[in-house]
Amino acid sequence: MADYYTQRNNKNIVAIEKLLENDLPAFCYDYFLGIDSQTSTLTRLNYAHDLKIFFFFLKERKFRGKDVKDFTLDDLNQVTSNDIEYFLGFLSHYNYDGKIHTCNDRAKARKLSSVRAMFKYFFNKGYISVDNSAKVATPKLHEKPIIRLDSDEVYNIIDTAESGAGLTSHQMAYHEKNKVRDTAILMLFLGTGIRISELVGLNNEDLNFKDNSFVVTRKGGSKAILYFDEDVAAALQRYLEYKELNETECKEPNALFVSNKSGRITVRAVENLVKKYAKIVSPLKKISPHKLRSTYGTALYKATGDIYIVADVLGHKDVNTTRKHYAAISDDNRRAVVGKVKLKPDDDEN
Repeated sequence: MADYYTQRNNKNIVAIEKLLENDLPAFCYDYFLGIDSQTSTLTRLNYAHDLKIFFFFLKERKFRGKDVKDFTLDDLNQVTSNDIEYFLGFLSHYNYDGKIHTCNDRAKARKLSSVRAMFKYFFNKGYISVDNSAKVATPKLHEKPIIRLDSDEVYNIIDTAESGAGLTSHQMAYHEKNKVRDTAILMLFLGTGIRISELVGLNNEDLNFKDNSFVVTRKGGSKAILYFDEDVAAALQRYLEYKELNETECKEPNALFVSNKSGRITVRAVENLVKKYAKIVSPLKKISPHKLRSTYGTALYKATGDIYIVADVLGHKDVNTTRKHYAAISDDNRRAVVGKVKLKPDDDEN
């Protein structure tokens, strides 16, 4: 797994360096160096993409005629809170690289967060005299309903992966080859709440059937041991046996889940296979690997009633993140206790 994450991190680092070289002001080098130890490479890459759009906006609307590469910290000091509010409005519909782009409130909030992080860094370092980004209100986000599979849909999606019921004739042509792998993937999602990035990064040696555990690399590179039940263990062992019996030369011999092209399975391939089976069992829900993770988190919370256990197993650093995703369940709990505290005696007690 370490090799996979090293390769992915190296790819992200190269992308960040390319953005710094071509699309961001020179002072951003200091910023990205300063936040290196506190952030993951993926976080920094997202920051770089967001800041690229922010500086493009400043070039077009505030510092017209000045190249982004020539921007200085003095220019940053001249950016007002109104400028940043105009930036949020600009994001609703803008032309960049010959294409029209739009951002919803959630995307605007993320870009504002990236801009704020940069302003805060330079303000705290004393490089700018005021942090005007702190004066800008975050776009109000409307909570989206949490989509997850019901218990009967969980049974059905696993059964569909095993049997192929409901697949098209074209899909059935690949089903016999992939059904054992696909079933193991679905059961690992639904039985452990693993992230898709963690799943595709798994290697054969990460599994330990002595205590039904496996090692994952969390966001930021930390390691964690997760556990699975006997049903998941059986699905994984069937898949490993199938791989051994149908061994083909793999570009990454250690990879646990292998694609039809004999390489490590990709995030896109996993997303597609989840979507394929989910459309059959729950056509009105847009089910993704993350929704399978939510399905597991929901079941775990209902079984334990302990938000801290759910946060720990899912790898949430902040329990408030967990609360936000499972607020609807908390509401169910609050409804369930209505009438438990009696204010008047029952009629038969009179």
